[in-house]
Amino acid sequence: MWTLPPGRLRLLSVCLLAAAFHPAMSQAQGADPARAAAAGRTAQQAPACKALGDFYWEIGDARGVLGSGQVGSSYSPDKSIKIASASKWVFGAYFLEKIGRNTQPTAQQVAELEMKSGRTGFNPFKCAFTRKVEGCAAAGDNGVVKPQDVGRFSYGGGHSQQLALELGLGGLGNEELTREVMGRLGLGGLSYVHPQLAGGLEGPPSAYAAFLRKIVSGQLRMKEFLGYAPVCTLPGACPGAVYSPAKAAWHYSLDHWIEDAPGDDGAFSSPGAFGFYPWIAADKATYGLLAREKMSGSAYVESVDCGTRIRKAWFSKAAVLQ
Repeated sequence: MWTLPPGRLRLLSVCLLAAAFHPAMSQAQGADPARAAAAGRTAQQAPACKALGDFYWEIGDARGVLGSGQVGSSYSPDKSIKIASASKWVFGAYFLEKIGRNTQPTAQQVAELEMKSGRTGFNPFKCAFTRKVEGCAAAGDNGVVKPQDVGRFSYGGGHSQQLALELGLGGLGNEELTREVMGRLGLGGLSYVHPQLAGGLEGPPSAYAAFLRKIVSGQLRMKEFLGYAPVCTLPGACPGAVYSPAKAAWHYSLDHWIEDAPGDDGAFSSPGAFGFYPWIAADKATYGLLAREKMSGSAYVESVDCGTRIRKAWFSKAAVLQ
């Protein structure tokens, strides 16, 4: 049997002990056990969460993961999933880095990032058969401007696709687009599987969490623009709204939602159609996500219902079971 000399054995033991307590070695450095326990119990037992089936959740700050858990075995931090509309937040952050730290977005750029450009006929399925950003923008009615909708909020991908053309991304395919966007953001792990800025990304939750950490740490300009120039979104309650998938009176900012309806907590988010739900708390210092992939018309709503309860449990240090 191979053995170490006594002196080296003692040295190895000291090094291993030091590593076990070194902040850089611990994902949970700074975590609050009471918060993690409350969030975990909510994820396991709240009816809104039990209804989801399997999922992965995570909460952290600029330093790293503070609490996380898996319900079932289907999802983990490293399992790649389609993030759908959570791609919008990534593109919004890319745009701000692209124009530079000393440049403010123009009124037209804000209109495109806040879905008021009048391009309301966008069909994301048309982009599945196109190779480049410009092809996706030109497919079907994806780039058509409806004059009656200009200046009014209407949720869809045509606005971001047009802005991508204006930024010179039209000739890029999936691999080139991935290199450009992720290179500008200093990220890895996320990639475009369709040349669609508003919904074409996929990747593991850990990669998206890295993106959220770069926001809350202030490394990305998006932190300054969370909640910027909010626009109302709920048709009927908002004269300037045409269509919104959210049934709450939320506002929308630069490619992200503001969860500020009466009774909500003011978090910023970008839920995806298949149930991926990333968020940053109103404190702009705490991030979280709920990860799963399900083909269902209500998947995003169900994930938000569970995810907001996990967030409330985290901040209140008490499980939310209703």
